[in-house]
Amino acid sequence: MKYKVAILGATGMVGQKFIQMLEGHPWFQVSALIASERRVGKIYSDEVDWIVSKDIPKNVTEMEMLPMDPKRIDADIVFSALPSDVARDIEARFASEGFVVASNASAFRMEDDVPLVIPEVNPDHLGLIDVQRKKRGWDGFIVTNPNCTTIVLVITLKPLLDIGLKEVNMASMQALSGAGYPGVPSLAITDNIIPFIRGEEDKVETEPLKLLGYFDGKRIRFADISVSASCHRVPVIDGHTEAVFAKFSGKVEVDEIADAFRSLKPVDGLPTSPENVIVVRDEPDRPQPRLDRNEGNGMSVVVGRIRKDGEDRVKYIAMGHNTVRGAAGASILNAELMVKEKLI
Repeated sequence: MKYKVAILGATGMVGQKFIQMLEGHPWFQVSALIASERRVGKIYSDEVDWIVSKDIPKNVTEMEMLPMDPKRIDADIVFSALPSDVARDIEARFASEGFVVASNASAFRMEDDVPLVIPEVNPDHLGLIDVQRKKRGWDGFIVTNPNCTTIVLVITLKPLLDIGLKEVNMASMQALSGAGYPGVPSLAITDNIIPFIRGEEDKVETEPLKLLGYFDGKRIRFADISVSASCHRVPVIDGHTEAVFAKFSGKVEVDEIADAFRSLKPVDGLPTSPENVIVVRDEPDRPQPRLDRNEGNGMSVVVGRIRKDGEDRVKYIAMGHNTVRGAAGASILNAELMVKEKLI
């Protein structure tokens, strides 16, 4: 048996990545593509500027796009690739009608009763689902994944908590695909770096505190660390790179940090999980987006250049595929976790 899945916002870049990653999935089968009102009733292949790979998967080519009406959709799970400004109303409508919504949008991420989840980091936060249903009176529920930059950062921070992580500073070099399609005008980004991405730094400074916090049975108690971020757009197609500076409560060594990274384990039995959640590179000039973004089919985070920065500080480079691990793949992995936990 395969679970039926629908995709909200199926024509955009993240929606396309959902379709690409779900092709041939052992647990999930795309049953509905949900689009804006002007595209309802039209054939998917006639309406989409397909940009994520060479060919549109045959399983969706001739699908008729459906309206954002829960009563018209036959699915067990709804993956949301909607822009955040419209996601809040639409995702809530689907959840209230009994759908499981796995959202990539930011609309509900920081709500007290909505799980913000990375399966290898905080699977226990799914306990918020019961809180959410009782509070909102919904038959279904919403589970979110973090911002693409946050995911890369937090996956590397999780194993550092046990060795006394206290303070994080991060500067990002973010790929063009993170801006969606058509994204950044070519004359703005060619031969250039744009040192501002609206709303990004706030997300990166707040979401980790929830993700790395603990669930007390009623709410998430935020992690007692500080995060400061500066975010920048660079002329790279895919793959966010981050320079991370971490301070600890006591003395730390490079080998200790590298061993901690390698210790983070995948969740057993999830089809989209990579074999290695964090891959540590020893080469002095790695990671690089062009060389490393597809590690673990795009689901691994790659780190390198781990260096001391004082007795209680280290610095390192982290890189991850922003539309795979940082977006569609993150939502799919969350849905797989929910199936494993018998929440679907």
